[in-house]
Amino acid sequence: MNFSIPPELIALREKARHFIAEQIIPMERDARCTPHGPSEVLRRELIVKAKNAGLISSHMPTELGGLGLDHFGKAIVFEEAGYSPLGPVALNIGAPDEGNMHLLEVVATPEQKTRWLHPLVAGEIRSCFCMTEPHPGAGSDPSMLTTTATPDGNDFLISGRKWFITGAEGASFAIIMAKMLDGSATMFLADMNQPGITIERAMDSLDSCFPGGHGVVRFENLRVPAKQVLGEIGQGFKYAQVRLAPARLTHCMRWLGAARRCHDIATTYARERQAFGKALGQHEGVGFMLADNEMDIHITRLAIWHCAWVLDQGELGRHASSITKVIASEAIWRVVDRSVQILGGMGVTHETIVARIFADVRAFRIYDGPSETHRWSIANKLMRANTKH
Repeated sequence: MNFSIPPELIALREKARHFIAEQIIPMERDARCTPHGPSEVLRRELIVKAKNAGLISSHMPTELGGLGLDHFGKAIVFEEAGYSPLGPVALNIGAPDEGNMHLLEVVATPEQKTRWLHPLVAGEIRSCFCMTEPHPGAGSDPSMLTTTATPDGNDFLISGRKWFITGAEGASFAIIMAKMLDGSATMFLADMNQPGITIERAMDSLDSCFPGGHGVVRFENLRVPAKQVLGEIGQGFKYAQVRLAPARLTHCMRWLGAARRCHDIATTYARERQAFGKALGQHEGVGFMLADNEMDIHITRLAIWHCAWVLDQGELGRHASSITKVIASEAIWRVVDRSVQILGGMGVTHETIVARIFADVRAFRIYDGPSETHRWSIANKLMRANTKH
């Protein structure tokens, strides 16, 4: 594996870095940043800024209006975007839209791409991914899916309840995972503004960075034509893997940028703040925390780059992405938590962005598979492996 970054990617990194610093960070205190994410009006303003800068939807092919970045290229640019909570929104590379774009690019029909993917890539609309369900439905165990899709002529009738659906409020369309009569799973595409779909409520959560927040969505005999099946009937879990490994990794990329932001703020403070006759960072208790931050950031970046390399070889990368997700989510949390501690009283206020990132990043150890589920998956792989030498 070559750790050098090509010159053109270095230039793109610097372009993204300056864009975030000069045009996005000044927007972080905009009143339209709500507890349920940036408002739609603010989102559209941010999208226009990124379009004008030539940085929109960088993970998508050039023929669709993106920059055609491979996974390694995404690791470089997405980290820069994550330096601000508004960065992924502006560059149109945030969850769940980024993962949904990738899934549609791989699986959708030409007609489906024209109807849903193209405006999504352009940032004209948002989407949601309806998978997680309340008890006793699917969570970390997707086999517990309870939402059903029943054939009715040339259509399907979908009924069930989903929650923790990021971006449901304000989304133009949804990708819905539902169980068939034979117990298999299928993905369906559906516009959100039609009978049979009810957003019951927005869920209050620690994070405030995802447009639309997280919602509870109910489907009651939602009629979906057969032409809106995404991929093949019964292959929903297979397509979920197409989406999950890359989307899991891009979360790591973006949150690494956020952790780096906190570390930079804490480092600057530790250099400038005086206590007991010298700079705060010259005290071992603080200096060692900064050193630990630096090591956690470095290890996380290496894990991300390796997993990106695995995916760029054409592999599914499920094992590599599980390892990376645990390493990244836990190391990033440590970095942000230490940064709060270094800042002291200021760290638990909104005098800096650190407290906001602290609240945003806590959920990363849970979504896209909690650390415990990934450890269980990694351990199972080890137990299945041939131990003979």
